[in-house]
Amino acid sequence: MVASSAQTGNWPEGQAAAIEARTTFLRRALDLKIVRVLLAAAGWTAVGVVFALPSLWTSGWHQELRIYLAQWWTWGALTPVIMAIDRQLPFSGKELGRRVVVHLALSAVFTEVYFYLFTAMRAVLGVTPWSSLQIKQLTSPSVLGWQIWSWLVYWIIAGAIQAYAYYGRYMSSELRLERLEHSFAEARLNSLRMQLDPHFLFNALNTISSHVERDPKLTRRMIEHLGDLLRLSLESKDKQEVPLSEELAFLDHYLALQRIRFGNQLKFHFQIAPEVRFASVPSLFLQPLVENAIRHGVSRRAAGGTVTVEALPLDRRLEIRVFDDGVGLPQGWTLESSAGLGLSITRERIAGLHPNGKSRFAVRNRAEGGTVVEISLPLSLAGEEVHGNGG
Repeated sequence: MVASSAQTGNWPEGQAAAIEARTTFLRRALDLKIVRVLLAAAGWTAVGVVFALPSLWTSGWHQELRIYLAQWWTWGALTPVIMAIDRQLPFSGKELGRRVVVHLALSAVFTEVYFYLFTAMRAVLGVTPWSSLQIKQLTSPSVLGWQIWSWLVYWIIAGAIQAYAYYGRYMSSELRLERLEHSFAEARLNSLRMQLDPHFLFNALNTISSHVERDPKLTRRMIEHLGDLLRLSLESKDKQEVPLSEELAFLDHYLALQRIRFGNQLKFHFQIAPEVRFASVPSLFLQPLVENAIRHGVSRRAAGGTVTVEALPLDRRLEIRVFDDGVGLPQGWTLESSAGLGLSITRERIAGLHPNGKSRFAVRNRAEGGTVVEISLPLSLAGEEVHGNGG
């Protein structure tokens, strides 16, 4: 017959594990409390020694030291009580006036309690006789100066408690504000990101619709590429940043549509440094730039043209250029007032992902003809900075 756990004196395995976990927790909590008590005792002792320093070179230094130690050890014992009472007051952090009124009443009580405990502590340390604990001794005019000093010390401690509490509330409010700002920035970026999808989709559908009757087979191929584009777009819809290689893969499908549409009139060149292929970049930021170069640059030339995408490291930054040899920017064109939806959203997203001047976005005419978009971002790979090779 198998003996039960009670008969053998052994706990069941699960119950033993639970008891061990509770014991470990209690032991850790107790150890932490002891450490705090020891640190507090050391701190109050240090305060007493500091106050006794001027008398350490006199003949009665040992008695002065015991008096000051008795004084600050007593305050060390009372301070947790003051803190506990302050935490229990039914006032919010904004009701400082009511809290001060309560502490005004508490200061009178604690001054008397402190002075009695202080006198007892001095008697324990052999500074004064035990007869000094008599009521007539505690209320004599000779101790009035000590009581006024004790009242002032109470307000110093109460003030420190309030300052610490206000600091805690300030840090909490700062943390909440930071979280709200982060949430707002995320919502804004998501809103901008969502505007890109329909904008891109409508432009792609317009491209396809222009070939439906003219070349049905070509239209089917374009629809297949559009399906791949939409799939990649959905896969990255929850990502603000992706590796540059993923962005280039998305761009390849878009360029396949454009090659079908323009044929040999449109050429594309890629100059991507190997060390930046997995750098973090904003998702769907290249397609609007290339589309803009095609629509407003090379497509307006009868002979077509070339769109080039460059990406290279430079001084711990990722430098990206998208340029064409098209007709260039019209006179008076500015990024602030003349940019289309694709350029505007891309610029805002980059500024939102890398604020405070950490990014640069510029559009200008090229000396050789055409337009160039220049983007500079912090170079990072999987959360770590990647050192450029200087170009």
